[in-house]
Amino acid sequence: MRKIVLAAAIATSALGLAACGETAETTDETVAEMNADAETVADEATATAEEGMAEMEEGAEGMAADTEAAVDEAVENAEAEAEEMTSE
Repeated sequence: MRKIVLAAAIATSALGLAACGETAETTDETVAEMNADAETVADEATATAEEGMAEMEEGAEGMAADTEAAVDEAVENAEAEAEEMTSE
C-alpha cells in the first residue's frame, strides 16, 4: 500500500513538473510574441509619424510659396500705384 501511495506521489510530482515546464515554454513563447508585436507597433508608429512629418513639411513649403507669391503681388501692386501717383 505504501508503495502505491509513494508511486502516486511521484507520478503527481512528475506531472506537476512537466506542466511547469510546458508553462515556462508557453510563457517564453508568449513573451517572444509580445515583443515582436511591440516592435511591429513601434515600427508602424514611426512610419506614421514620418509620413505625417513629410506631409507637414510639404504643406509648409506650399504655404511659404503661396505667401511669397502674395508678397510679390502686393509689391507689384504697390509699385504700380506709386508709379501712377508719380506720373499724375
